[in-house]
Amino acid sequence: MTNRVYNFGAGPAMIPTPVMMKIQQEFLDYHGFGASIVELSHRLPLFKEILDEAESIFRELTGLPDNYRLMFMHGGAQMQFSAVPLNLMARKSHKGSYFITGRWGTLAEKEARRYGKTEVLADGKEFDYRRIPDYDISMLDQNTSYVHLTSNNTLYGTRWHKFPETNDIPLVADSTSDILSREIDYSLFGVVYAGLQKNLGIPGTALVVVREDLLGNALPETPKLLDYSLIVESQSILNTINVFAVYVTRLVLEWVKEQGGIPEMEKLAEQKSGLLYQILDDSDFYIAVADPDHRSTMNVTFHFGQERLLQKFLSESEKEGLFALKGHASVGGVRASIYNAMPLDGVKQLADFMKEFERING
Repeated sequence: MTNRVYNFGAGPAMIPTPVMMKIQQEFLDYHGFGASIVELSHRLPLFKEILDEAESIFRELTGLPDNYRLMFMHGGAQMQFSAVPLNLMARKSHKGSYFITGRWGTLAEKEARRYGKTEVLADGKEFDYRRIPDYDISMLDQNTSYVHLTSNNTLYGTRWHKFPETNDIPLVADSTSDILSREIDYSLFGVVYAGLQKNLGIPGTALVVVREDLLGNALPETPKLLDYSLIVESQSILNTINVFAVYVTRLVLEWVKEQGGIPEMEKLAEQKSGLLYQILDDSDFYIAVADPDHRSTMNVTFHFGQERLLQKFLSESEKEGLFALKGHASVGGVRASIYNAMPLDGVKQLADFMKEFERING
């Protein structure tokens, strides 16, 4: 097999090597059909089997309650910035409430303003988004249509460790960067969505979970391809879906199951991130971005006491096969994205490189 780097990019991210090999093996002739998966119609029973298997495995892995429907939708997570208000705003007061914990929450709230009123419940900007802001949930307006949050923040390396209990008000989570990485209680949420390109597969499509009682409330101006009820009714094939993306996701879900499911993914995530956080905590050379009580296990972010060392770190790490470690432009520094597909050996190699880089340059 061709030598592969350890890809620490925030997304598109690593896909498990066994999944890539399976794709390669099946690419020209899918299951003896005589054609590639990228050539097959979304209307074929063959693809319906792929869709059904993906949903079945996801439900098994997550314990998704029976009163939740699963969809694959075009456009990735950012398309859901529009779809959520279009489908939920009309429920009560035409108002969506948002927790802003970084760039993606900011963009989601801004997009929602197109379709109704918005309210910012808490904004972590005063902490430079290094932590999740506090909020007294008892102060929540009971007439708001929904509450939206970003469960994990890739830019800053923070995450919600405990989700707010919004009771009768639907809680919506953008879980793009931590879906399948930890066990969560889906019954706390009305909608959970995730772009596929971090822990589920390839870019351009989103997996969306919605509680059944929230269907049928779309605003009149909702495009049909963003109407949850129509997508559910059509079983995700209202039009030509990205067949290849769903196929890859099914393979990723099978791989997660083979590894022992979400409990094993969570255990591994804690182990991988713990290796890197231990180095940051023991060092005066590296400066961690995220507050220790709010750290992500998916994205580890840090700066240097001497920023002139950043480019040297990036250049030398890439030569060692440690790829895409540059932090987001708005944050700077280094960001190691260690999603489910990143093996422990890759993180160990990064940890060893960090120790040696500090020894030489510190």
